[in-house]
Amino acid sequence: MITAYLSEARRIWRDEGGVAFVEFAFVAPILLLLILGGLELANYALAHMRVNQIAMTVADNAGRVNTGIDEANVQEVFAGAGVIGAPLDFEEHGRIVLSSLQHNGRNGRNEGQMINWQRCWGELDRDPAYGVEGDGRNDNSLEDGMGPDGKRIISAEGTAVMVAEVYYTYQPLIDTGYMVINETIAHESAFNVRGRENNDLTNAQNLDEMTCGS
Repeated sequence: MITAYLSEARRIWRDEGGVAFVEFAFVAPILLLLILGGLELANYALAHMRVNQIAMTVADNAGRVNTGIDEANVQEVFAGAGVIGAPLDFEEHGRIVLSSLQHNGRNGRNEGQMINWQRCWGELDRDPAYGVEGDGRNDNSLEDGMGPDGKRIISAEGTAVMVAEVYYTYQPLIDTGYMVINETIAHESAFNVRGRENNDLTNAQNLDEMTCGS
């Protein structure tokens, strides 16, 4: 009887039929984390690309409006951004700040740049980073231009620069809890206007103004 038990024990000890399954059980969690991490990083990179595309498109399209610019034109520009940002649910989780940077037309110590008008779109609670509408109109508070240090933008007299700030709170595919990702994605873009005769913002149709304070 004892011999039979020993023989069976040796047979079980030598049996390697379940080794692969046991090894997979150890490796599977690590493999799953790597796969999920790769998908999350890819999604994060795509979100960055799309937010950057929104910034460039908004500034570019706003700069292409010639003759004059109206609230209707601004809303059309934002509508286009909404189409680009739809896969990100951008309207709910993002914010666009569009500013018209111009020379303030003053001389002497008050000469500088001004934010002639500014409009915002998106439900994210985010203030403009470089000033609000009216800044620099009567003084030189924007003498060095608009933007971060070392990358300030200046508009020549008689024209304007469309400056777009775009902010988005990243929405992860899977909340893994172990990936260190900056959840705020921000991109900026600026384009000169092309052949516009009047850079003041009009409102021929009495549309609701998409001001940044609302």
